[in-house]
Amino acid sequence: KGEYDAGNPENPVAVSTCGSHLKGAAQIAAGAAITGPQKTENLGIEKIVANIISNPNIRFLLVTGSEVKGHISGEAILMLHKNGIKDNRVVGSTGAIPYIENLPDDAIKRFQAQIQTVEMIGTEDEGAIIAKIKELAAKAESSLCPLKLPLSRQG
Repeated sequence: KGEYDAGNPENPVAVSTCGSHLKGAAQIAAGAAITGPQKTENLGIEKIVANIISNPNIRFLLVTGSEVKGHISGEAILMLHKNGIKDNRVVGSTGAIPYIENLPDDAIKRFQAQIQTVEMIGTEDEGAIIAKIKELAAKAESSLCPLKLPLSRQG
């Protein structure tokens, strides 16, 4: 469950619009597999990670839109990808409650290995976001971003 728009599951880009409610249809048409807001630095992240790792076609997470005051959810998901967690806390996150309690370590490792993050926090310009989605989709198609998963995880 969540507040998101889903497109073709074969598309390689997921989009978090942080606290902004941006038009999902244009992002889906540009090549996003899933897009939607991420308001919290805990359950919101857990939902995004679960959706991403359930679809091995997703290779990029574009983090855009306005930060949610206090929660700083965009920074938190970038820090999760970069640093992981320690004692359930997202290492390096400055948000109010950046605790991940419902994802096992292997899910976080899979998330870190499966995708590349692209930071555009603060951007609400639909044209810029769509251009970046198209760029990332083309990059994935050109095989410049091979999936680097542990051998036991590759199908």
